[in-house]
This record gives sequence, C-alpha cells and structure tokens, in this order.
Amino acid sequence: MTAAPHRGPEYDELFDADGKVRAPWSELGDGLLGADSGSVRRLQSRIRLLVDNHGITYNPLDGSDLATGPSRWEIDPIPLLLTADEWEHLEAGFLQRSRLLDAVLADLYGPRTLLRSGAVPARLVFGHPGYLRPAHGMSLPGRHQLFFHGLDVGRGTDGNFHAVRDHTQSPGGAGYAMANRRVIARAVPGIYETVGPRPLSSFAQSMRLAAIDAAPAGSEDPLVVVLSPQTRSGAAFDQAYLATVLGFPLVESADLVVRDGRIWMRSLGRLEQVDVIIRRVDAELADPLDLRPGSRAGVVGLVEVLRRGAVTVVNTLGSGVLENPALTRLLPALSRRLLDEDLLLPSVPTFWGGDRSELAHILANVSSMVLRAVRGGPPVVPSALDDARRTEFLEQVRADPANWVGQIIPDSSYAPSAGAGGGGEVTLAPVGVRLFSVAQRVGYVPMSGGLGTTLIPGAERGDRRHAGAKDVWVRFAPRLGPADTGESAARDVESLPTYAATSSDLLASPRALSELFSIGRCAERAEGSARLMIAVGEKYRDYRLRPWLPGAGCLPILLDAVLTVAEQGNARGEGGAPTRSVNASDGTAGPHPTADLQQVRAELRSLTVDPDRDGSLARAVRDVEQAARAVRGQLSNDIWAVLSTVERALGEVSDESIDDGSRLFEAQSAVLGGMLALSGVSAESLVRDTGWHIMDIGKRIERASTLTTLVASTMGRKRDPATERALIESLLLATESSVVYRRRNRSIRPAAVAELLLFDIGNPRSLVFQLEALRTDLAALPDASGSSPAERLAEDMLNTVRRVDPARLERIDDTGVRTEVGDLTTEIVGLLGRLSEVMSKGPLSLPGGMQPLWGSATSWTVGGGVPA
Repeated sequence: MTAAPHRGPEYDELFDADGKVRAPWSELGDGLLGADSGSVRRLQSRIRLLVDNHGITYNPLDGSDLATGPSRWEIDPIPLLLTADEWEHLEAGFLQRSRLLDAVLADLYGPRTLLRSGAVPARLVFGHPGYLRPAHGMSLPGRHQLFFHGLDVGRGTDGNFHAVRDHTQSPGGAGYAMANRRVIARAVPGIYETVGPRPLSSFAQSMRLAAIDAAPAGSEDPLVVVLSPQTRSGAAFDQAYLATVLGFPLVESADLVVRDGRIWMRSLGRLEQVDVIIRRVDAELADPLDLRPGSRAGVVGLVEVLRRGAVTVVNTLGSGVLENPALTRLLPALSRRLLDEDLLLPSVPTFWGGDRSELAHILANVSSMVLRAVRGGPPVVPSALDDARRTEFLEQVRADPANWVGQIIPDSSYAPSAGAGGGGEVTLAPVGVRLFSVAQRVGYVPMSGGLGTTLIPGAERGDRRHAGAKDVWVRFAPRLGPADTGESAARDVESLPTYAATSSDLLASPRALSELFSIGRCAERAEGSARLMIAVGEKYRDYRLRPWLPGAGCLPILLDAVLTVAEQGNARGEGGAPTRSVNASDGTAGPHPTADLQQVRAELRSLTVDPDRDGSLARAVRDVEQAARAVRGQLSNDIWAVLSTVERALGEVSDESIDDGSRLFEAQSAVLGGMLALSGVSAESLVRDTGWHIMDIGKRIERASTLTTLVASTMGRKRDPATERALIESLLLATESSVVYRRRNRSIRPAAVAELLLFDIGNPRSLVFQLEALRTDLAALPDASGSSPAERLAEDMLNTVRRVDPARLERIDDTGVRTEVGDLTTEIVGLLGRLSEVMSKGPLSLPGGMQPLWGSATSWTVGGGVPA
C-alpha cells in the first residue's frame, strides 16, 4: 500500500499508536491492502460493472436544484472496518443522541418548556426555516416523535468519535448504504465471508415494521407509501431503492389526493386510503396550502389531514428544526436536563454569534472554522475566501451575529482507499460515516454500519463533500455468547406485528402505470427498429457497391421505411399523430433526401447511437431506462443488468469514429438481444398484476403499429419482381418470420406473406395475435366492463382484420398501388393511435396542471419547489 502523500497528526484507521496495522484491517490481508495495482484495477472494474448492473446512480444537481441526468454511483472497493468495541461505544452515543433529539422535538412542538425556561433561546427556534408553526400540536402515534435519524460522524486526532451534523428533515443515504453492501459483498465474496460483518437486512425489516406500527389508531391493514419529490431528484435512486427494500409504493405528489379529510392514493379505477407517508420531500414543500405556496412536490391539504390524525407523516413535519446548527452547542446541557445523562458522543466545538463572548471567539479563530447560517444556506469556510471576500463576509457576520454559528473544522481520520478513478493504487484518504437509526416501541434501533464516504481532503472540509462511497463493516464481538449474537434483537423485531399482505401491496398509481406503459412501448420500439436496421444493413452490404444488380431498388425504400417507423414511433410516444404517411413509400411522399446510397451508413449510424435523435435506438433505450427508474420497485433487478449491457454496447460504438459497419451491427444486435432478454424477464419474473398488463398493452400496440407500417411500406405498391422479393425478404427478417415462411411456402407471394404476418393467430409476431393479446390484457384491467372505450377499439380492430380476404391484398390499381393493403394498414394504424390516446387520457391520465393559490405558476420548479 502506498502511504498518503502527506500525513499530518490525523488519526488514521489503519495503524495503531506503535505504527502497526490494526487487527481488523489485517484480515483484509493481501486480497485488498496488499494487492498489486492490476488486481485493484480489475476489482474496480468489477465493482463498476456491478453498479451498472444494479442501476445505482445519483443525479448531480445544477444551479436550480434540478438533476442534469444520472451518473454512475462510485464505490470504493475497500470497506471501512469498525471493531465490536468501537461500534459499542459509537452505537451508545448515537442512540442516546436519537433519544435526546426526540425529546427536544416533542417539547418544541408540544409544551415548549425549553423555550419558556430559556434553555433554548426562542429566536434560535423561530428563526430557523426548519421550524413550522402549522406543525405545532401535531404528534405521531406512539412514544417517539423523531422517527428516522441520520448522523454524520468522524474521528479526531485522538481517535475518538465526534458528531458532525444531524439529519432529521428527511435523512437520505440509507438506500445507498444497503446498495453498497450488496455490491461489495458480491465483488469480494471471499473476504466478505472471512470478515463476516453484521448484516444490514435487519434494519430494513425494523424500519418496515416501524412504519406500519406508526399508522393512526384503527388502521387494520395500513397502506404505507414513500413520497418522493420526483424521479429526477438528486437522491432518486436512494428513495426508490429504499422503497423497494421496504416493499412500499414510491409515489409523487400527483399520485396522492386529499378527499373527505383523508389522504388517498390514486390507483387504476379507484382510490386507496394512505395511512403512513415516509416523507422524502422537504417539510416546507409538503403542502402548498398551509406551507410554501407554489410547491408542486407536496399534497394540497396534507396539514389539515395531519391535524385530524387521519394520516402519519414520518419524519414529522417540522423535524428539520433539529438540524439547526445552533442547537448543537446546547445538547450537553439538554441531555442532562431531559435524560439526566451526560452526552456520550460530543459534537465538534460550536459557537453561536448571538452570544457576545462566543462571537468574539468566532472572529478571533475564523481561519479554523466553518460558519453556518441559522436561517439556512450553504456553509462558508472563510479560510477558503480571498481577502476581499473574507472581509465582506465578516462584516455580514458582525451585522447579524445571531444568524451565524461557527464550528471548528473537524479533522477526519484516514483509512485505506482505492478510490473510484481506476488508478489501482491503495492510499490513505479522509473518511466519514453517516449513521442511521429508526424508532421502535422500546427505543431506537441502529443500522449496523452506515453510509461511508471518502472525503475530499483539504479546502472546504466543512461541507463534507465526498469523492466516493464506502461500505461500512461492523465486526461481531469475539466469542459471542447467546445474549450477544444479535439473536435477541432479531426476536424483538419478529415479535412486532406482521404486515398482512393484501392487494394493496400491488397498488400502482396512474403515474406508475403510465411509466410501465412507456416501458412496454419503448422496449418494443427498440426491438423492432433494431430488427429492421439489421435487415436493411444486410441489403446495404449486398447492393452498396453494386447498384446495378436486380433488387437494388429496395434499399432506398427500406431506408424510408426505417425513417417512417422511427418518426411514427416518436409521434406515438409523444401522444401525437404520425408525421409521415404509412404509405410514404408508394411515391406520394416523394423520394427521401437520404435515398443516396452513400448516405445510408451515416443515417443508420445516427439512428442507432444518437440518443438525442427522435426514434433512434439509443433514444428508445434511454426512454426505457428513465421509465424503469421511475418504477424501480415494480421491476425485476435483472432488468438493470440487461439495460447496462445495452448502454455499454451503444456507448462503445458511439465513441468510435471509424467503423467498417461491423461495430454498428454489433450495437444493433446488442440492442436486439437486450430487448429480447428484457421481454424474457418480464414474461418470466414479473407478477401478472395490473402493471404487467399495462406494460404488455404498450408492447402490443407498438408491435402492431410497427408491423402495419412495415407492411404498408414494403407491400403497398407492386414493384419489379427482384425489388419486391428483396423487400419481402427484409420484411420477413424484420418480423422474425422468415424461417416459418420458408417452411410453409416455396415462393414469395404477397398473399402468403399477408396471411402469415396479418392473419395467422398462431404466429406471435402477427397482427391478429397482437390484437387478441390486447383484448386479453384490456379485459384483465380493474375497470374492464366488456364495453369500455379501449375494449371496443380492440374489438373493432379484430373485426376489421377478420373482414379482409388475404387474396384481395394482392390486387393493384392502375398506378400499381395495392389499395386493399393501404386501406387496411391505414385503418389499423388509426385505430391503434386512438387506443393509445384512450389509454393515455383514461386509466393512465394524470391530474391536470396544478394552479397556484397565489403567485405565478412558473415561479417554482416542478420537482424541487425551489424558486427559479
């Protein structure tokens, strides 16, 4: 292992006072600490692959607090180890802090004895944005008011732990911590089994049962939901993964509505009463009626329902007041007052500018401090400012000293790290840990570990920015006795009331169903387009350098078909009408400008790898991935491995500027294989609930639309025999029907092709098969009546197909157009478009745009509720 470039007096995790490797780290041995750079790089690559296969991302935020797009979550291959003795001390201090903050929260929104006695200055509380006056008097069922607690901790130069910052608003990171464990356990299974850290699964179970237990009195089968600001919020994965592990629906504001004094979740054809909301939306955004007007992340009327006691929100509204940095300096005295205990886990030294002596201390030692505003805002490290900016900032502090808190910049302990950049070197890096606890009837239960981070050393340490995540391994105590194995804790969890699984477990809101509908459509769009482009690529290789050969005329027609399918697929995805006629290749639309054979390869490349081009394979795959992230809890984990493989293949081709066509074919084949795997996962791993049927409806509509468009483009006009044969061969290849056609027929005949592709109920690629599947799926929906608009449209399409005689499709008019083909395909495409519109405006429709009670409707962002 390479030593850190500069090691000062900081305490590090690896060496003891004598300079020897500490016992817990020695168990990692040569497998991690002593590995050569090549082995470390291979481990880093394995972890990145696992991260991609699990779909673990984070969304970096731009200046408006909106995510700019998902980025890969970086995990340090070397975990952070804690011995049983270290954890025992840390756990005791952490759980005491949870109990203390719980007591403070109960008092501030209850009797207010701390305020009346002056133990907590009133201006500290009322001036903090986390304090919500509408929440006064509201309380959670049970003994505890602080449901979920997060705490950033570090180590000082003396080796002792200290608290850095409490998270009580809506603590994030527990989902990431559990995902980190899953990845590292699979990346280094041998070392994981040897060390044997305490598992994290029991914490998820504790949190699940605690949420159910928090339901209002009288809730026999409580419905718990996780309220997220939006799927593109910074911690979207963390929220979705936590909801998945807990087994609760992930919802957004559009999924919830207040009626009759209660909160309801929109489900297909009905409303389901919500009993508990695990809140991941900032409290001040939770209700635009009583809290911040204009917020679109909350639910109108939520506060009133809380006052009635008809729903439980955790963490409770107003819990963010405990994040007030000025409260930190009061905790030792409050611990003695409220718990009659000395504070076990000290905080970093903190000074409040509202006290004259402490203000003087802040100004005298400002170079070693980070300053935080009581009224909120980013921390400021004066030592990182230039002279002019520092002087200006200190004048602001002097002008409003009660708004500022100074904290000594905490030293961070150093631990082995392989980083996330792929360099392969093991060095020492500063680390931090976020711990989590959840309230139970008898007290607080901690996660046996937490979310470790590799911190950015040097400047701005006060804001605890990190370069990567670390799994935290807590060792069991040696020679465990029966009382120390953790079995008693497991029994305590198992003794809590179980959650009766009912149909509510499979609830899906119209928003979630709309995302599943998009997954079905976009995945099928990608599969169909990939098949078609592979078929066109074969003809391109046959005729590009030999345009005089019979049949070469098929190439511009096929390219036009590719463009038509792409453009119509995008129009259908946007809910609009097709932008090109399904008979565009019959001559009425004129020659396409890309009909020049020299441009075919460039066009196919763009349609394959350009994610910003409407109708491209890369765009369809990206749409599948985005929709899947919005409904992660309803999908199989295998889906992420499929999507990551496809995205890597597309990315590799996109990065190459020179390609003889083979790499493009590989990318198209990867998309095709990935979409087939996705279809297999959906068929074999997903429950046939409402969501599955909605996704299958999307798939069938898209497959039927693509099929009829291709039939119209290739068979809508009679052409010379060689060209017609080439077109039909490509059509059969693109619809995965060439093998069965050759088995049944000795020659290419349009009527026989139509019989197989349009009317053969035994062919899973035929039009009639898709229409029958649509009818079955529609009949399985909760609001099915046999005569709903969607069901009538499906029946109309089946009747339209049944009336057609395949032999009549070969007839041509005086201009060589097969009018029967054109009439049939045009009618079917139109009916499919109407069916898609009926679904989007019916069972999948979302509430209309929310009107602000006052102010401008455009002054708040849709997901974050932050002024633009």
